[in-house]
Amino acid sequence: MEKEDDDMDAAPVQGTPLFRGMEPASIDRALSALFAQERRYRKQDLILGVGTITDRIGIVLEGSVTIESRDVWGNRTILGSIGPKNAFAESYALLENEPLLVDVRANEDCRVLFLRVGALGRLAKERQPWAIALENNLLMDSARKNLMLSRKSFFTAPKGIRARVMAYLNAQAVQAGSTSFSIPFDRQQLADYLNVDRSALSKELGRMRREGLIVCRKNLFTLLTPEE
Repeated sequence: MEKEDDDMDAAPVQGTPLFRGMEPASIDRALSALFAQERRYRKQDLILGVGTITDRIGIVLEGSVTIESRDVWGNRTILGSIGPKNAFAESYALLENEPLLVDVRANEDCRVLFLRVGALGRLAKERQPWAIALENNLLMDSARKNLMLSRKSFFTAPKGIRARVMAYLNAQAVQAGSTSFSIPFDRQQLADYLNVDRSALSKELGRMRREGLIVCRKNLFTLLTPEE
């Protein structure tokens, strides 16, 4: 069940991508003008559902959320994971009367800050400095989200499970700058993200371990070279 908290200051969002480069005073003005509300959710709570029309973007302050799609037969596809300091529902909030095609669900207990951004364009045209900065940051955030969706299509393009797993793990290692890293998914979520069967995924990870390609425990992975 969600819990609501209307008392909000700049500290929790300072340094987030959406408020990058903004001074605390500008952030305070933005939070006030955009009617900031903090809400708390328990694991598996539905934050925003398919068909919802919203004028709010969410910023994850603690925990993480998943962006999911379910078809009429109940099959789930995970489109992405949103962790602390990152935002979700930006496109839907900025486009009037555009219903969500996905569910946003709490992946764990989390805190989310909501901002009503419908008036942001008008405020930026009025040359409000904080609104201009926030609009520019939103543009950069949208570019990052497009890149995230492009990565997913790259991971799911191969036909074989191993090829999908290796493409995904290699990308995670590049992003982490290390061959040891954690991923934001459990086994079922990883299977849903890569569009593969969970048991088949577990068997393939087992074979990769036995062949000396990876070491993994829960969501912690290490990629091994032939020399290792």
